[in-house]
Amino acid sequence: MSSGCPPQSPAVAKTEVVLKGKSPLLAATFAYWDNILGPRVRHIWAPKSEQVLLSDGEITFLANHTLNGEILRSAECGAVDVKFFVLAEKGVIIVSLIFDGDLKGDKNTCALSIILPQTELSFYLPLHTVCVERLKHIIRKGRIWMQKGYNIISVLNTEIIPIMDLLSSMKTHSVPEHIDIKDTVLNDDDIGDSCHEDFLHKAISSHLQTCGCSIVVGSNPEKVNKIVRTLCLFLTPAERKCSRLCGGESSFRYDTGLFVQGLLKDATGSFVLPFRQVLYSPYPTTHIDVDINTVKQMPPCHEHIYNQRRYMRSELSALWKAASDEEITPDTIILADETFTPDLNIFQDVMHKDTLVKSFLDQVFHLKPGLSLRSTFLAQFMLVLHRKALTLLKYIDDETQKGKKPFRSLRSLKTDLDLTVEGDLSIVMALAEKLKSGLHTFVFGKPFYTSVQERDVLMSF
Repeated sequence: MSSGCPPQSPAVAKTEVVLKGKSPLLAATFAYWDNILGPRVRHIWAPKSEQVLLSDGEITFLANHTLNGEILRSAECGAVDVKFFVLAEKGVIIVSLIFDGDLKGDKNTCALSIILPQTELSFYLPLHTVCVERLKHIIRKGRIWMQKGYNIISVLNTEIIPIMDLLSSMKTHSVPEHIDIKDTVLNDDDIGDSCHEDFLHKAISSHLQTCGCSIVVGSNPEKVNKIVRTLCLFLTPAERKCSRLCGGESSFRYDTGLFVQGLLKDATGSFVLPFRQVLYSPYPTTHIDVDINTVKQMPPCHEHIYNQRRYMRSELSALWKAASDEEITPDTIILADETFTPDLNIFQDVMHKDTLVKSFLDQVFHLKPGLSLRSTFLAQFMLVLHRKALTLLKYIDDETQKGKKPFRSLRSLKTDLDLTVEGDLSIVMALAEKLKSGLHTFVFGKPFYTSVQERDVLMSF
């Protein structure tokens, strides 16, 4: 061998993932910058398929592309940069999360990437935030594993493979952007045709109170999907693309970040929700059981975010204290940190009644079904809610001088905006939260934190 020949690169470890359906994802990669050899791919995840869409060499080339130019990266400690590459000449898109981590005893710039065909761009974009947020948290855990000298690949497996499953299921069972009202409960001749009046009212009201996030469980896939489509009528087209129908043959797992998802019960008539994944959802969630017509909901946004952050700190702290790289079951981490004991029964009864949804349902079922009248009436109802949310935001802006002063006049807000009924206020506040993230915490946060801290102090005596 000539002395001028570069050394052969070692084979890259690869995990072939078996998926139920066709995957829109070509591969996922974990790469790092080697100070001597430059960009190096540490691991490849690819869906198992008879047809090889990208060779390992091509995947390695694309992964290296994401790290080129990152050698002079200047970022705050702990920062994760999200970069989106569209390589038209290769016909692919690459989503990369760039971060620093300790690898082989040295500080390295790393990249966790997913690679998709360019033809899947419109499919992926609505799900971009869902995927990125989940990958960001697995990076937080991976950093700890790297710092302790453990195998980061075992940690990344716990989120990469579920994301591949998610994208595969969304490809076949996502809710369409446009829903025909004829496929929903709102097209029935009478409110009692498909479900009890109070059940439908409570389901839609709680769905709106939890920022449009709901899980629908049941034994009959047709009944579950009809309620899923009904709830999706109250979402935007983009949010519908982040919602999923249940499968007829096999049930999907619960996926963090989706707005509405249908889930089938097992043969014993039960479905166990993973505590950690539900708590990590960006918004609180409504739980609807179509078999027994029950509706439960999580606490409002400010309380949900408070519990979520406490659990996240507890989870990362437990990982840091782990004595070995043996696998830690995520849902048992809450038991590892004695400073945090959350209420595992996070779903509670719907506490606040409303007049907005009640009035809408009373009126919509008086209109003749089968025509476009009900669709038009629904659009008008959603426009009214949107206007109320914008008005509420403007009211708070004026009262607080655009956030410079604390908000102190909730009673006046209820009276001035005709939101004296708690359920109506919860619905409008939830819509406003999606328009301006952090609104709940700004309005309700400080009193809530104070009450929780006082409770913790009293319980410690």
